[in-house]
Amino acid sequence: MRDRRWSTLRSYGPVLRSGPMAQYVALLRGINVGGKNLIKMEELRACLEAQGLGDVATYIASGNVLFSAPGARAELGRRIEALLSERFRYKSSLVLRTLKEMRDTVENAPDGFGAAPATYRYDVIFLKSPLTAAAALKSVPTRPGVDEARAGAGVLYFSRLTSKAEQSMLPRLVSLPIYQNMTIRNWNTTTKLFEMMRARES
Repeated sequence: MRDRRWSTLRSYGPVLRSGPMAQYVALLRGINVGGKNLIKMEELRACLEAQGLGDVATYIASGNVLFSAPGARAELGRRIEALLSERFRYKSSLVLRTLKEMRDTVENAPDGFGAAPATYRYDVIFLKSPLTAAAALKSVPTRPGVDEARAGAGVLYFSRLTSKAEQSMLPRLVSLPIYQNMTIRNWNTTTKLFEMMRARES
């Protein structure tokens, strides 16, 4: 069984090795959370490197993987999801972003977003296509006087008062069907990933 499984995984390699390379970050959903879907980062890196992804690096254990690869993004995302689902025995879902898209997310954030970390907690909700920011904004719950959600390109910018964080509606988002088409990173992680991608590009 093990040999057949790895034989199947290796079949992804030729697809990932053809064509010009582009830089991506994969934001994995639902790993290493609450004792579920436990994946060691060194095993994750090794799995992706074995399939031809280049310059694979991870950032913290919440499922942030930087790499370079060829091919159309949508097809690449589907293939990586299938690969991880088979290798690690869980239903993989991820949001894929290019360097340009991460630059847009950071540099086009709403005015003042991230500027008062002592007063607000800041999160970026990354949306998985075909979910749009306009559609997501209608479904993501907020509490007046505590939360604020604003739309961006493929993301929602979510801020909540630290002093009233226990009243925030953000934790309830994970129980909604729409949550299956998004993943959340705090602002510090988002900006750090962009800085790492920019450094690798240069």
